[in-house]
Amino acid sequence: MGSTDTGDYYPEGYDPNQVAFTEGMGGSQAMLGGNRDGPELPGMENLGADALMVGGIEQATDIPAGMDFTPDPFPDGSYEMSVAASSEGAELPIYVNSMCMTFEDYFAAFSSDSHPSFSVSPSTGRLDRRGGEPTELIVFCAPGGQAGTFEGDLVLNLPEDGSKMCYKITAKAY
Repeated sequence: MGSTDTGDYYPEGYDPNQVAFTEGMGGSQAMLGGNRDGPELPGMENLGADALMVGGIEQATDIPAGMDFTPDPFPDGSYEMSVAASSEGAELPIYVNSMCMTFEDYFAAFSSDSHPSFSVSPSTGRLDRRGGEPTELIVFCAPGGQAGTFEGDLVLNLPEDGSKMCYKITAKAY
């Protein structure tokens, strides 16, 4: 006995050479024969070739006037460095990991009560999002012939987030 789920007759007017059941399986692009070099949306053939860029994300290059660089009482980290008092200065790289979920612009400077021999570069930039690449800041101490222990508070203001990150820097000039 044969299978009972297969019809044993053809419908009236059936032609086995007519349209196969696979007809239409290629969707609207079947006529291209698998060649998908053409545009998928009509009218998008020239997309970007003559585009005019307007606006976009701009990064600040200067610290806005009146920005407050008052450090928090509890810094996010502390660093020590040594520098010869008679030298032109020394650099200390600091790697900052963002605490924000998105890319965040920052403004970096030392607080007003920090020793004047400290500077930071770059003073403006954009932090990667949380879990991304750390941002390198270079702290420079130029003691100008003075010996002693110099202290400074590096403050990174994150204006879009309304927060800041603070680091205590101690330089021992010998």
